[in-house]
Amino acid sequence: MKKSTKESGLLARRSSATQGSRPQLSIIGVGRLGTALGLALKDTGYEIEVVVAKHSASARRAARLAGTDTLWLTSRQLGRLNSREYNRLDRSQLILIATPDDAIAMVARQLAALFKSQKPRPRPANNAFSDCRIAIHVSGALSSEALQPLRSGGFAIASLHPLVSISDAFSDAKVFRQVFFCIEGDASAARVARSIVRDLGGKSLTIAPTSKALYHAAAVLASGHMLALFDMALEMLRHCGLSPRRARQALLPLVKSTLANLSANEPAQALTGSFARGDIETIKRHLEAMKSQNLREALAAYILLGRRSLSLAEDHSGKHAVDEIARILSRTGKASVNR
Repeated sequence: MKKSTKESGLLARRSSATQGSRPQLSIIGVGRLGTALGLALKDTGYEIEVVVAKHSASARRAARLAGTDTLWLTSRQLGRLNSREYNRLDRSQLILIATPDDAIAMVARQLAALFKSQKPRPRPANNAFSDCRIAIHVSGALSSEALQPLRSGGFAIASLHPLVSISDAFSDAKVFRQVFFCIEGDASAARVARSIVRDLGGKSLTIAPTSKALYHAAAVLASGHMLALFDMALEMLRHCGLSPRRARQALLPLVKSTLANLSANEPAQALTGSFARGDIETIKRHLEAMKSQNLREALAAYILLGRRSLSLAEDHSGKHAVDEIARILSRTGKASVNR
């Protein structure tokens, strides 16, 4: 099978990575995040024993990138391993689970049953992983408790979630540098997770397991919903006559400048535009323009976020302007609901 230019370059670059200086691991789930993490870890010397994917083509591709000796399996095969395949998986001191959230508990049960059915092998005593085996999932919304079946089987468990947007599975390993990873779980597994973060050049933060869903919702709001807002803005510019490509080109520098402001200032200080200035008449025109084009989703988002912008602008805009804009937003919101 002919390799793509991109994959060939990755293979050549990654072949020079230092081997043997990190524990052996297996990765269950090699979508965009699982693949990107696996390749970044390989670059730092982790040996990838086994990769598992839902489809054979994805599993083969991930194994080809992970190393010449990496074994690939499909998720269906994981439930009926032969002795050679089981020994390869059992060799792993670390199991990284990067499946969709809804599959994590099922994978944990499947692995726990698999290891329980076999005679345990002695663990090597040459690194921090020697005291017990480690299982880590990378979900942002679920706590490590999703891996409870593995804990009952003698694993230490944790969750490790990078606060970064991965749109390309073949992202450079540098994508994880300076990124914050949210970690929680058993003490020994969390310690291993923090060492992984250090190896990747990232930073660690810790929250309570009960806060994972709220933490992840915040990440979605700051990242995924930002893209939804951007898409609404593109739609508005298309109503102005710009092509999708031209609209995107026009808005991206604005977004980048906003992020640059935010990197240097708190949100209240970084806020610019009509709400920061208290431009009552301009905001009225915005609302009328969206209503005239029947852009109901954009109008609802503008009103909701406008209220938050007002709270940020209180120290900059006069009280009269803030109060008047709040009344305008409220009237417009009620009128749009009653339409």
